Amino acid sequence: MYKTFTMELAGRTLRIDIGRVAAQANGAALMHYGDTVVLSTATASDKPREGIDFFPLSVEFEEKMYAVGKIPGGFNKREGKASENAVLTARVIDRPMRPLFPKDYRNDVTLNNMVMSVDPQCRPELVAMIGSAVATCISDIPFCGPCAMTQVGMIDGEFIVNPSQEQWDNGDLQLTVASTSEKVIMIEAGANEIKEEKMIEAIYMAHDINQTIIEFINQIVAEVGKPKHEYTSCAIPEEMFAAIKEIVPPQEMEEAVFTDDKQTREENIRVLTEKLEEAFAENEEWLEVLGEAVYQYQKKTVRKMILKDHKRPDGRAIDQIRPLAAEVDLIPRVHGSAMFTRGQTQICTITTLAPLSDAQRVDGIDENITEKRYMHHYNFPSYSVGETKPSRGPGRREIGHGALAEKALVPVLPSVEEFPYAIRTVSETFESNGSTSQASICASTMSLMAAGVPIKKQVAGISCGLVTGDTDDDYIVLTDIQGLEDFFGDMDFKVAGTHDGITAIQMDIKIHGLTRPIVEEAIARTKAAREYIINEVMTPAIAEPRATVGEFAPKIISMQIDPQKIGDVVGQRGKTINTIIEETGVKIDISDDGNVSICGLDAAQMERAAEYIRIITTDFEAGQVFTGKVVSIKEFGAFIEFAPGKEGLVHISKISKSRINRVEDVLTLGDKVTVVCLGKDKMGRISFSMKDVKPEMLKK
Repeated sequence: MYKTFTMELAGRTLRIDIGRVAAQANGAALMHYGDTVVLSTATASDKPREGIDFFPLSVEFEEKMYAVGKIPGGFNKREGKASENAVLTARVIDRPMRPLFPKDYRNDVTLNNMVMSVDPQCRPELVAMIGSAVATCISDIPFCGPCAMTQVGMIDGEFIVNPSQEQWDNGDLQLTVASTSEKVIMIEAGANEIKEEKMIEAIYMAHDINQTIIEFINQIVAEVGKPKHEYTSCAIPEEMFAAIKEIVPPQEMEEAVFTDDKQTREENIRVLTEKLEEAFAENEEWLEVLGEAVYQYQKKTVRKMILKDHKRPDGRAIDQIRPLAAEVDLIPRVHGSAMFTRGQTQICTITTLAPLSDAQRVDGIDENITEKRYMHHYNFPSYSVGETKPSRGPGRREIGHGALAEKALVPVLPSVEEFPYAIRTVSETFESNGSTSQASICASTMSLMAAGVPIKKQVAGISCGLVTGDTDDDYIVLTDIQGLEDFFGDMDFKVAGTHDGITAIQMDIKIHGLTRPIVEEAIARTKAAREYIINEVMTPAIAEPRATVGEFAPKIISMQIDPQKIGDVVGQRGKTINTIIEETGVKIDISDDGNVSICGLDAAQMERAAEYIRIITTDFEAGQVFTGKVVSIKEFGAFIEFAPGKEGLVHISKISKSRINRVEDVLTLGDKVTVVCLGKDKMGRISFSMKDVKPEMLKK
């Protein structure tokens, strides 16, 4: 016997079935929101995974194509590798859930969300987010929840709670907020230059709605929740910490970490670790966890230095940005390039332009999005952090960072009508010591400008960190965190935007939420920092987009034709358009509404192709002059091809002013001739004359 729970959420009924399916999972919830159905499950291993120093949480978002009545594309015809949307959704679920599990918990946990039906009015991502929280809360897995999520859109300045897919895609705001019963625990946003004050208003509107969802989850837990199971703690013994401090006093650890050079700090820690390994050589149990113990010792040291002494490891002031540098055009022959450096973080972004036919095709459960014209890809090679390991392609982190930068830049891109190109930017991480995703936004902005993409405004990104004490008002916000402050701190609050507003936010935390004063201070700090970066660093490197695309970038001619004549341009089985492409070396794309895009590197050949298309799609009138090639000779005249797939007849009587007996006496196959149109003959063929071409016609 299963139980059903319902609540009204943003004008729709949220229904949750508990005990109906997946009874062997630690926790399972069959979620219904409108006609969207998601099965959310939470499972955990019986014992901790050995030999690890982290919590092994896996979050999955499975997009089943039957949910939208599709059969998967490709040869295999079944779902395979997770889509980019699935990866990003899993990351959004992971970020608020992870901090609420015990810090010393090492059992494997998997949160799986299977999308079984999609109602375009009720986004499955939202349902999965809530479902993961419900499944975990009612399970026997240790968890300091519940938490809840709400999404906010905005159209014409008005907020929309849990918008439909269409409202989400076309509005000015895409905000996701997760909360506990007291604080905001996660923020993810894409925005069309939303003012900081408006963003804060939206965040806390979502936070208030989250409280009603949390009350609902608490009611479910009270009725069907399982007691939480006991687990083996992997915390470092206090006596071990005491022994470590005897060998490495706090002052010595402070001296080891207090440097602005990452490699120097790592070498200092290596020396101290070897010293401890020698001291604990006889204690195998302690040696097994020594790495984690040293990490925790560093963390406590850095946090104390920042919170109590207001000393940052590299000596900077609390609101000071690391040294900055920017340059463009450092890579030859590419369409655009720029490099942005912030301390020991360095990103080089390359821009590539292509015809719209090169836009990325998207096959997923969001039927509104079938292709992406702008693509941002982010790479993080091991050498950027001084490590060596083989490249295995982009992981979830790389996909997430690329998507964040893409989201930040989309609001300033020109429309297709203004700039009919597909655009790809690739951010290569040359060096990393914190906040490479935000550096990639700065580098990408400059790279786009260098490539001649007429973006509307410059976008910069920066990250703030946080160290908290024992009370809500005991905290310190750090501008521009480096890697160490990210690892040992409580927050990574990334904000990107223009002078006029926010275009993207991503907030990760390791504690049980942020108070409103912390959120407001972080947003204010990032605004001041990004304006400084734009004014003092990016603008001196490149102040505005180049007037034209570069020498090696493809050029595009756009023209509009009557949609009824698309078939004339394409020709039977594509013969006409393929002939134009072969003769001119250009690439031609034609949309269903008659928009023609001609792409190439040779301007003369592009214009030649355009002229062919104009000729093919023009209604012929007497007096028009054409140059063509003799393609067929008959007794009664010669056929002249004046454009690919277009022919007209020069009657034998119209070839020469003097009488001729045979067409071959004057013309041979392949001859190029100039003709004037006489209209159409009785058979509907275009009729030409060679003898009636007058000199003044050739001057037109």
